[in-house]
Amino acid sequence: MLKKLLKYAGLTFLFLAGFVAVYLLSAFLLSRIGISSEKTEGKQVAIYIKTNGVHTDIVVPVRSEWMDWSRQLRFDHTLAKDTSFRFLGMGWGDKGFYLETPTWADLKASVAFKAATGLSTTAIHATYYYRIDEDETCKKILVSTDQYRRLINYITGSLQKDPAGKVINIKTNANYGETDAFYEANGSYSMFHTCNTWANNALKACGQKACFWTPFDWGIFYHYK
Repeated sequence: MLKKLLKYAGLTFLFLAGFVAVYLLSAFLLSRIGISSEKTEGKQVAIYIKTNGVHTDIVVPVRSEWMDWSRQLRFDHTLAKDTSFRFLGMGWGDKGFYLETPTWADLKASVAFKAATGLSTTAIHATYYYRIDEDETCKKILVSTDQYRRLINYITGSLQKDPAGKVINIKTNANYGETDAFYEANGSYSMFHTCNTWANNALKACGQKACFWTPFDWGIFYHYK
């Protein structure tokens, strides 16, 4: 019996190790396949991609003639309640990670399992900024008005709405600071559709350089060196 258990344990370990190796190799190779940006004129709107080293946000102007994000993702949803913010970063991800895992030390096995398998719900994490500084972790992208409208549609389509058509603010004490808030989102998070996959698809939606597929932030930023 012990030999059988050891055999099954060994086979399970080899399967998991092989799966991880194939996953990482696929992530590396497919992230190197680039999707070219559209050829367009009249690039009038500045957006940004911003990473914290793990997770990519899409950053947009709070107000423009095409969208005033503060009408639904309201300033008073943040602890700061400051109406002078000029930029808004938004990222999509697993709700359990966002609300129950302030640090990696707090990660629960149940949260990790649900996140990896697509069994949990998702959220949009919105962070307001007074200014945006460009560096290796934050890249500026100029888009046309039509492309920006497509990005707006992509992001708003990721936000859950109540019967009145308003986004659903998540009341929580898990805020990262005084300038952020959480909202209910559509879709399922998994190891094949991560926060960075969502951001990469946002770039595709508005005709910008992107990866064929990536679960990691470095896949996106490889094309914006």
